[in-house]
Amino acid sequence: MLKYSILFALTLFSSLTVNASGLDGTTLSFWWAVPFGGILLSLALMPIIAGHFWHNHFGKIAAGWSLITLGMISYQFGLKEAFHEVLLTYFHEFIPFIIFILSLYVICGGIKIDITTKPNPYFNTTFLAITTFVSSWIGTTGAAMLFIRPFLHVNENRPNKRHLVIFFIFLVCNIGGSLTAVGDPPLFLGFLNGIDFFWPTTHLFGPFLTVSIPLLVIFYFFDKRAFKKEGLHNNAFNHEDEDANDPFIVRFGGRRNLLLLLCAIAVIILSGILKSKEGFYIGGVFLSYPNVARDLTLLLLTYISLQYGNKRVRSENHFTWAPFMEVFKVFAAIFITAAPVIAILKAGEQGAFVGLVKLVNTGDGFHNDLYYWFTGGLSAFLDNAPTYLVFFNLAGGNPTDLMGPLSHTLIAISCGSVFMGALTYIGNAPNFMVKAIAEQNNIAMPSFFGYMVWSILILVPLFILADLIWI
Repeated sequence: MLKYSILFALTLFSSLTVNASGLDGTTLSFWWAVPFGGILLSLALMPIIAGHFWHNHFGKIAAGWSLITLGMISYQFGLKEAFHEVLLTYFHEFIPFIIFILSLYVICGGIKIDITTKPNPYFNTTFLAITTFVSSWIGTTGAAMLFIRPFLHVNENRPNKRHLVIFFIFLVCNIGGSLTAVGDPPLFLGFLNGIDFFWPTTHLFGPFLTVSIPLLVIFYFFDKRAFKKEGLHNNAFNHEDEDANDPFIVRFGGRRNLLLLLCAIAVIILSGILKSKEGFYIGGVFLSYPNVARDLTLLLLTYISLQYGNKRVRSENHFTWAPFMEVFKVFAAIFITAAPVIAILKAGEQGAFVGLVKLVNTGDGFHNDLYYWFTGGLSAFLDNAPTYLVFFNLAGGNPTDLMGPLSHTLIAISCGSVFMGALTYIGNAPNFMVKAIAEQNNIAMPSFFGYMVWSILILVPLFILADLIWI
């Protein structure tokens, strides 16, 4: 109970507006990005060159890079500013983020979908198509946790399963979250800043189809080739050889958690609708009532799921805290080390990244294709939620303008942040969680750079296509 009490207490500080504005990006040099680069290189290289050491000490390594960042802040601005930056970063960004992830991870971990069927490329492709669409309505985190286990279970006897997980990350953990504000954290942040809930549904549907349909076709032929290599192609593709009586059965377990999942989604949506300037101060920090209520309610739903959900279902799902804790430790460090990088970007032309700012904003207007690629490129390495906010504000931050005359700019920012989070394991939190679950199921996943080879070769051409048609 102690850990839940701590989370309950911490959430009182979430979703806040702070008196101070955080680090002054105009005073920071390019060197402030070194710790952030260090943790990225650690994630990329350590599992390859020192896998056992990394597995046992990745939390300490991540904390070390965070301490370097805090040491730099303390040296230049003082210990008080370093402490303030921790509060600002964690209470304003990390804690709401991790509560959102925690609630969906726990609730969906108590729901079990049992599918009885023979695996084949037709089923696998159809399954990915359906779950990709559903992820826009229950969130990429919820969809990832809900569907990855039955997908792996159906294919458990196959020797080649790596590509299944990779395409699942591409589609369900990222691209599928592009159609509603609850689908992916960047779009939810846009919703909280005044963008209509269904704006992504109407404006991102074209880019969604442009990327997802070719990707599903690529997966189908990739999986077909894998089946042939496995010697299963006769049963998988020759319908005359298939037993007409082969069962196809879907069972749901943990129905209480299905209700809790719907409640969690409703709470998230309501927190954006019930906007209020009323709240209270704690330690000079203003807390709005709807946002505090959202986080407290999500924690309450998490507690109910753990205490009163079907424990047998959770056990059959092989639910453990390991994937969540891996995300917790790594992203706790990423948010701290990324804070100076975000501050420099927010400084615009007065910051160390002035060249980037001048590229996307010029006297003759916005370069939407550059907004698309820069938002996407940074989302692949920064968390895509704060990256979305940076470019949202760089484009003016006025929701009326961004949904009106600047709608193509908002389309570029939205597609870049949601789609290109798929380029790396750390581009979106569900990527990392699905990777951890796959490895728990003894699937040898690619290294950080190995995964990027897959993503660059398969996804980048489709992102170029979306740019040419829609951006």
